[in-house]
Order: sequence, then structure tokens, then C-alpha cells
Amino acid sequence: MTSLETAIDRIDVFSYDLSYAHGRYVMSKDRVITTLPSTVVRVRTRGGLTGYGESCPLGPAYLPGFAAGVRAVLAELAPQLIGQDALNLSRLNATMDMALSGHDYAKASLDIACWDILGRSTGLPVATLLGGVHQERFPLYIAVPHGDPAEMADFVRIQRENGLRRFQLKLGGQPVDDAERARAIVDATGDDDLVIADANGGWRLQSATIAARLLEPLPRLILEQPCPTLEECLAVRQRTTLPMVLDECITDVQTLMHAYSNNGLDGMNLKISRVGGLTKARLLRDLGATLGLRLTIEDTWGGDLTTAAVSHLAASTPQDALLHASFMNDWTTEHIAEYQPRSADGYGNVPSSPGLGVEVDEDMLGAPVFSVVASDGCGP
Repeated sequence: MTSLETAIDRIDVFSYDLSYAHGRYVMSKDRVITTLPSTVVRVRTRGGLTGYGESCPLGPAYLPGFAAGVRAVLAELAPQLIGQDALNLSRLNATMDMALSGHDYAKASLDIACWDILGRSTGLPVATLLGGVHQERFPLYIAVPHGDPAEMADFVRIQRENGLRRFQLKLGGQPVDDAERARAIVDATGDDDLVIADANGGWRLQSATIAARLLEPLPRLILEQPCPTLEECLAVRQRTTLPMVLDECITDVQTLMHAYSNNGLDGMNLKISRVGGLTKARLLRDLGATLGLRLTIEDTWGGDLTTAAVSHLAASTPQDALLHASFMNDWTTEHIAEYQPRSADGYGNVPSSPGLGVEVDEDMLGAPVFSVVASDGCGP
């Protein structure tokens, strides 16, 4: 039975732009990002509890979903959640899935906001509620935008001076050229560094096979998502001894188990919004850890709120299962929660305050794009 104190009676939707801190973020197939619109939701209960969530698709051509789609989905879903218990996360997710099939990238913002409320209502950080804190401090990686080998190597050297030791280089073009880029990055790093060669699904099977053979002699290198489909990635896996991380094609328990049962991966890149929020991400995280996989915890894009959600999921991941995480608010220039949580020397940390542990500057959000409010303040 829903408590009137925790019944959702208002959902506000905001939009703001996030600019890439290093100018141009370049992926395979000439996908270039400079600025992205991000969507923030504020969920309020009758008792005055407030939670925030964020969703920011990486442009319209990366995964199914785009910024305007987030807001359209929220307009469809928000009325379905008015009057429901914000603390009953299982029921909330079931309600969203029954009301609208798919569109997990938008549902994630509502799910995260309700985790924020759950933490604030109990006085506990979200990491504690996700299973407990395994490490308050954890390694971060940074993406090296696709470009000239010398420029990419210079980017890595600068980031190493800031303490970073994990680098994801963007590939997915001509295999010979990509191998040259990878070699330049490896040469610019040290023996204790790690290099992830990420094609973002940019190769088809033949090119991926050629690229894997060219990359195989390089030390400390892991291959990530060489092809767009799971079946192609499984075929590449059979043709190389490189460790394999899968990302975009792992969307749920079924795809994870299919990949695992076919010996298709050593690790998984777990993006919170891709799978629908913290509730579903926790399930995949725990399953992946149980299977012995190494996990990258992150999201498609976002600012302080996305980074806070990532920090709690990463901190509550068993240490031997966590490869690294990414703090998106280091990659962007705009900050709506005082640039918190903040990285330092290549490591991230998790806030210890209740909920997501960050305080949003509501003045920076401006007026809502739209709001959905209970007619009597306590739901239908």
C-alpha cells in the first residue's frame, strides 16, 4: 500500500546542454560530438522528498534513442507514475515497462531519481542500498578521440600527467590506420597502464578480423565492441586471443548470457541508461560479477547527476570485478551540482551523503520543459 508521504505527486522535466571539454569527441563512421542536450527529471513526493535523474544519449546515431525522444517518453510515462510509491522501485519499473515497450534510455532517469529519493528517505547513500560500498575510491578511464596518431598520443601524455592510467582509444576505421593509432597510444603509455581499443561497432566482420590480427601483438591492449552485432563479435572472438569487452550489444540478461555461454567476452561495459537505470544495471552488474567478468561502469553521456549515479554503482561493485569507471562530468564543461562528485589523480570517489549525495542548483536548470502534477497533490 502506498504511503501518502512517499507517493509521487509531481515530475518536472528539464533540459540543458553539455559541451565536450576537449572540443570534438570523434568516434568511428565520422560521428562527431561537440555539444549534446541532456534531460534531467525531478521527482517529488507528497511528503516533500525530492530526487533527480539524468539521461543524455550520445547523439542520434550511436544507440537507438535521442534527446527529443527522452522527453517524449517522459511525457508518456510520467502520468503513469503519479500516485505510485517512489520507494517501490520494482513496481515502478514494471509500470514503466507495461506502459511503454523499450526506450530504456529515457526510463533510466526516472529510475535513478527514485533511487535518489529512496536514499534520502532512509538517510543512506545509494551505494549502500545497491549492496554496500566495496571501495570508496576507484580507477577511472578517459576516451581518446579518434584522430591523427600523434595527436592521440599527445592527448594521452597530457592525461597521464593528470594521473590517468586507463585509456580507451576510438577506432573503427581502416584497420591498418587504426593499428597505427593503437601502436602510438601503447607507446605513449607505461607498463602499468591499460589501453582499450574501442571500435564502437564500427567494423564489419572482415575488417574486424584484419584489425584484431594487427592489434594482437600490442601489449596491455583489450579489444572492445569490434562489430555492431553480437554474432559478429562472437566470430571475431574466435579469431583472436585479445581479451574482449562487449558494450553496445549487451542490453539485458538474455544478451549477456548468450555472449557468456558462447565464450564471447571477458568483460562488459555497463552503461546505466542503456539498460534502463540503476535497478536493471544492478542486476546485470551482479550477474556479470558472479560470472567472473570485469566491468566498466559508466553511461552514454551526462553531467554531474550521471556521474553521481555511476559513482554509486562503481563503489558498490566488488573490487575484483571492477575494471574502471568514467566520470562524465570530467568530460563536460557545464555543471549543475557544483562539479560533484569530483575525480582526483585518475580516481573517482563516491559521495557519502544520503541518496545520490549531490545537491542540484535548481537555478541553473531554469524553468521545466514540462511538468506533470497530481490533480489533488497525492495522485489519482
